[in-house]
Amino acid sequence: MNMYQGLIRKYRDYLPVEDDRKIVTLNEGRTLFLKLSKLPKLFGLNRVNLYVKFEGLNPTGSFKDRGMTMAVTKANEAGSKAVICASTGNTSASAAAYAAVSGMKAYVLIPNKKIALGKLAQAIVYGAEVIAIDGNFDDALNMVRKLSETEDVTLVNSVNPYRLQGQKTGAFEICDDLGRSPDYLMLPVGNAGNISAYWMGFKEYYQNKVVSNLPKMTGFQAAGAAPIVENRIFENPETVATAIRIGNPASWHLATAARDESGGSIDKVTDEEILAAQKLLSAEEGIFAEPASCASIAGFVKMAQENKIEKDKDIDIVCILTGNGLKDTSVVVNEETEKQIRFFKPDLDELRKLFR
Repeated sequence: MNMYQGLIRKYRDYLPVEDDRKIVTLNEGRTLFLKLSKLPKLFGLNRVNLYVKFEGLNPTGSFKDRGMTMAVTKANEAGSKAVICASTGNTSASAAAYAAVSGMKAYVLIPNKKIALGKLAQAIVYGAEVIAIDGNFDDALNMVRKLSETEDVTLVNSVNPYRLQGQKTGAFEICDDLGRSPDYLMLPVGNAGNISAYWMGFKEYYQNKVVSNLPKMTGFQAAGAAPIVENRIFENPETVATAIRIGNPASWHLATAARDESGGSIDKVTDEEILAAQKLLSAEEGIFAEPASCASIAGFVKMAQENKIEKDKDIDIVCILTGNGLKDTSVVVNEETEKQIRFFKPDLDELRKLFR
């Protein structure tokens, strides 16, 4: 049976796996790659081909599954019985799911009341030991790093190098679908591992002569959590985009290296711009991505409005949508948005008035 069996087997020659019997997979990867038909034209960019890579269609609903299949596979090869991570939500969901598949125990530390309920529900239902701390993500990451040094448990945050090995496969898939590297890759930046991983993937395809060009790596942080942009640690990061609410990214230097080597940039977008982009993407293109994902779309809009995207030549831009909108619905369904719902009695004549 010629069935897809996950990204490790698909890109086996590019990944440091030693024992195929130890592979832990949920058939992640091979996510939606879609050309957007309306957004470029809204900003007069008629020669721009704008694509999205919708990582929200991975098994647990985010790009974290790419890295987690590798991290847990390597933990399984090493005979580990448990994994641990700090998380703003998506990592905890992914770690818990892959631990469940492998038969390992999962421990996840989360910032108390700073995690979207959809993501918390995933970690719980997958059977993880969930520990909430009175602190932010950076506090939680410091704690799990220290615990992994003294306890018999494998750390699966993006400081684990195998996470980035898995995540680089997103670049491979884009090149496979597009037939080349894009001119720009735009993506959200939180803990900053993903921009580093994608750059690694593009470079490997380039070095192996699979593609003949490299993209400009273009990252976007939330304005309330923009340590790389402002070159300072944010002690109390705040943003509606919970997945990138990180004040001291673990992969800070890898991210700036990717930016500088590629001739790209890392900028910031406001919460208002992120939410406007989420609504625009949903209403115009039919894709519902979580707020953090839409930092890439907000960044595209910002660059278009500031005339930072070439209008006089054909270029390819890919925006990474890191997580599914169903992960975090609180910004969409609340007291304000509920006021937009129209209520009618179950009367057909009343309802017919809607169409007149």
